[in-house]
Amino acid sequence: MSGIRVTYTGLISLVGGIISIFTGVIFTLIITRSVTPEEYGTWGLIIGLITYVTLIGPIVSYWSTRDTVRNIQSGKTAILSSLLLSIGAISTYIIISYLMSNYTNVEQNVLLFAAILIPTMLINGILIAINLGWKPHAISYGTLAYGISSVPLALFLIYYLNFGVTGIIISVFLANMISIIILFYYAKEKITNQFNKTFLKKWLKFSWIPIYPGIAILVAGFDISVFTIITGSVIGLAFWTAAMVLPAMISHTGLISRAIYAKLLEEKTKEFMSENLTLVFYFGIILISLVITFARPGLYALNPIYEIVFPVAIIMSFEVFLSVFTNIFLLSLAGIERVDKFENSTFKDYLKSKLFFPQTIRLIQTCIYVLILAVGLLILVSFGSSNQELLLFWASIALITQIPLVCVLYYLVQKNIMIKLEISRIAKFALIAIGVFGFTYVLTTQFLVYSPDIFSFIPNVLMFASFGVGLYIIITYLIDNKIRNLVHAVIYEIKTKKS
Repeated sequence: MSGIRVTYTGLISLVGGIISIFTGVIFTLIITRSVTPEEYGTWGLIIGLITYVTLIGPIVSYWSTRDTVRNIQSGKTAILSSLLLSIGAISTYIIISYLMSNYTNVEQNVLLFAAILIPTMLINGILIAINLGWKPHAISYGTLAYGISSVPLALFLIYYLNFGVTGIIISVFLANMISIIILFYYAKEKITNQFNKTFLKKWLKFSWIPIYPGIAILVAGFDISVFTIITGSVIGLAFWTAAMVLPAMISHTGLISRAIYAKLLEEKTKEFMSENLTLVFYFGIILISLVITFARPGLYALNPIYEIVFPVAIIMSFEVFLSVFTNIFLLSLAGIERVDKFENSTFKDYLKSKLFFPQTIRLIQTCIYVLILAVGLLILVSFGSSNQELLLFWASIALITQIPLVCVLYYLVQKNIMIKLEISRIAKFALIAIGVFGFTYVLTTQFLVYSPDIFSFIPNVLMFASFGVGLYIIITYLIDNKIRNLVHAVIYEIKTKKS
């Protein structure tokens, strides 16, 4: 395969991610302005339940990326195997849905109908895995197709036809199908061979390796079920889902490191890591600053009733940013591991490998997080705490328990890759952001009018946000040589593509 360009792929992914932020916000606005808090909470519960059952996807997708990078033709086997896995995932989802409907006031038929999303999500995931090892930048095109198509679908099904949660499910299903078509187009060269049961046997034999990281994700995902069961309602979950809309966009900073995993698997160089992490900080600081500055008006735009949880959004912006580094460090450690290249590797070798041990640390962290959350919620509910107080506690625990995990994983990566963080540059970016967005915040308090008309309110918010981002980029361009070179490189790439 051709060499993977980390920064090039990362910038394309980031641009696609930024566009996806706008389409995602519009999609969410359509939902929050069209459905009740109960229905929005139901959608949040559906997302959580589907996350549980689709954790079996990495049984195939985990190895697909590694096989693709190493020119092993297992693409068609991976897709057909994912379809088989989706049958088990749907069956599990139906059982969980029946159980959850007994503990909450959620309509059972709606939960069951959402099962149609599972096969599309698994197929989408396997195509992403193949492209990640082949043409990582193509993933952004699939993401864009999903985001852009979801908006008109939501307008028609949710806003005009008033289909409620059913409309959300159909919109996401169709948008996923469009994304699958785009991703398949770019991955088709790697989906030429026939189904090979040898690959499937190998994946099933070593399925515990990709499933094991999913256990930590599964445990972490219990927070939604724990909160819903302890409070006995999805109202609080609706406010949590709304509060996560803005912080979720910070996860897009991880896109700048999308190609790191595949690049490390190529076994050519590790020198790109330090500069790449600096870029993650650069763009992450922009997005965190945006969330802090516009948390309140952003939630007001979604729906004025959600405005009161803006402190939750601010706290979670830092948690999401730390989670970005958690994922980067875990992928980096997996990328430099070679144990699966040797056929004589034993079970013990895998246990001691970087495919397994770092995930154990993550699992310990998530168990501690959910345990503290459950105990704390039980105590707070017994004292009659409000939903806002419960959500603040939830966000605080999520942030506090994430900090030691990031520190430990950074230590492990540093031992193997020798990352040199550019502290002075990162500090410079942070200070500029404080000044620029502090000034922007003052302007919003003086001149931003909270109008119930979103068609006049949102353009005003976007104007202030554009001012802050633009000023930040201009100042960093003027005083940082590497940012200046990066901008010039982007312009050169654009000109080259046009010619």
